Amino acid sequence: MVMELSILEEKLGISFKNKDLLKTALTHRSYLNEHPDFPLPHNERLEFLGDAVLEFVVSEYLYKNLKKPEGEMTELRAALVNSKTLSRVAREIGIWKYMNLSKGEEKNTERAKDTILANALEAIIGAIYLDQGIEKVKEFVEKNILKYLPELLEKKSIKDPKTMFQEITQEKMGITPEYKILKEWGPDHRKEFLAGVYLKEKLIATGHGFSKKEAEEMAAQKAIKIIKKE
Repeated sequence: MVMELSILEEKLGISFKNKDLLKTALTHRSYLNEHPDFPLPHNERLEFLGDAVLEFVVSEYLYKNLKKPEGEMTELRAALVNSKTLSRVAREIGIWKYMNLSKGEEKNTERAKDTILANALEAIIGAIYLDQGIEKVKEFVEKNILKYLPELLEKKSIKDPKTMFQEITQEKMGITPEYKILKEWGPDHRKEFLAGVYLKEKLIATGHGFSKKEAEEMAAQKAIKIIKKE
């Protein structure tokens, strides 16, 4: 494990003073169910911290480097910190092979793996912040995440599905969509969700995901197609 972590540290460009922070960031809740004697916690608290730190770093970078209105910067930030971008970065670094996972999670679908990887990357960012401070986080984020900013700026639309659907419904009907979690199942470490998107009381579409956010986005994607056909 020590040798493997040193290889990962090279890929991350970070030499951790406290190796336990990195080990924790790489530990999924499911691993503790199979290894109750593991001496470290799972990564969800670090993920919580990393999510907030990442949003701040990206927000500050956009504010300082782009002369764009608040709405456009909000859309760019959302595209840079969403699960799709974060899992893409995590796959490029090769985080999956270093993670502590249950045997069941190791055999998961690619979509479920993407959620786990995005969360792990946020946990790693939280670990970097605690271990080496905000400046090191900025270096890491600029090198690995903000490199996608030019690609996003070239796209005609960077809006997430929920934003797109809301704009369509407000323009066509003057209605703001509402989202409800209709069902959730599975153990705590492997929850799945079914979300519904409503216009007033009418259910327009449903979406499945491994987080509430993902399920709502899937519902919005389906709803956009339905509304455009009407």
